[in-house]
Amino acid sequence: MIETPRLLLRRFRPDDAPALGAYRSDPDIARYQVWPSPLTPAEAAETVRRHAEAQPENPGWFQYATELKADGRLIGDLGVNLHENRLQADIGFTLAAAHHGHGYATEAVQAVVGHLVAQGLHRFGAYCDARNTASIRVLERTGFRLEGHGIEAVLVRGEWTDSYTFGLLARHWKAPSAISGAAHGYRPR
Repeated sequence: MIETPRLLLRRFRPDDAPALGAYRSDPDIARYQVWPSPLTPAEAAETVRRHAEAQPENPGWFQYATELKADGRLIGDLGVNLHENRLQADIGFTLAAAHHGHGYATEAVQAVVGHLVAQGLHRFGAYCDARNTASIRVLERTGFRLEGHGIEAVLVRGEWTDSYTFGLLARHWKAPSAISGAAHGYRPR
């Protein structure tokens, strides 16, 4: 659906369930997330089925499977929660630990934001556990600005944690080549 030099952001397929179940069950990945973890194989298959049935143009969450083009492996997912007005969206992303530190999350977020800006979206939001410094850096590199700090605002795995709120207006969006430290563009398929 959206292609970058290294990634394919596409619909989920049934054969994605084992990889999704593995990275979403990793305690280091699940630590900052509110979704259930660990996932059984049946839960992972059901999650993939629901993701595959969603429509990106409809309000609500749509999850892009993040595939590494070099070998066709699922390495994560990126969610877009399109608001009812179809002019705003929230995003969230997850990447398997083995693929951290290579710029894949930044590349995926830039590609999806650029794609949605081209479709006329006005504003993007993102929420992040304040302890998740890697995700904070991805959002900042993509051009998101910190807009709020909720103190003990979210209950995650039995622990109250601070939450950051980020925002990005389409008029502040800069193409990936113009973003500091970004070398990866995108093109819709």
